[in-house]
Amino acid sequence: MDIQMVNSMDFGEFVDVLGNIIEKCPLIAAAIWSQRPFTDLDDLEKHVFDFIEALPQSGKEGILRCHPDLAGRELQQATLTPESQREQRGAGLSNLGPEERRRLGELNCEYKARFGFPFVIAARLSDKATMMRELERRLHNQPARELRAALAEVRKICHLRLEDILRSPGDPAKL
Repeated sequence: MDIQMVNSMDFGEFVDVLGNIIEKCPLIAAAIWSQRPFTDLDDLEKHVFDFIEALPQSGKEGILRCHPDLAGRELQQATLTPESQREQRGAGLSNLGPEERRRLGELNCEYKARFGFPFVIAARLSDKATMMRELERRLHNQPARELRAALAEVRKICHLRLEDILRSPGDPAKL
């Protein structure tokens, strides 16, 4: 799919196709649909990120709360969004040993208790050992700094998901 196809979508199709570029937040796709036409991927991303940046802190935290725990119940029960399932499995989170699963569960709980939202990281750009270290490190951030760090990860995830959508079917990176 190219940007011209994205620009030609009606509202429903646009939200169906782009509704999960920000995890479980189709409202964002709905909000930017009227801002078409987008010139390219960067322009589309800019509109998404401008929308998020304009939200009050509670809205930004709400976006983060839409994300699943790493290797959490949703992965175990196969109820993640298809994108999150692919991302978490690709990072090795579906192959954790019992001790890794226990430790990650503890860290996830500690993180949510401290910040009020799940730990967010672009799993496709990492592996399970790196994610565990990053979770341990970011637990020590001040809340405002962690909000910024988590939203930066949301932007990375969004970028990767948009690249997936806008990549042509014959592109080897899509295979």
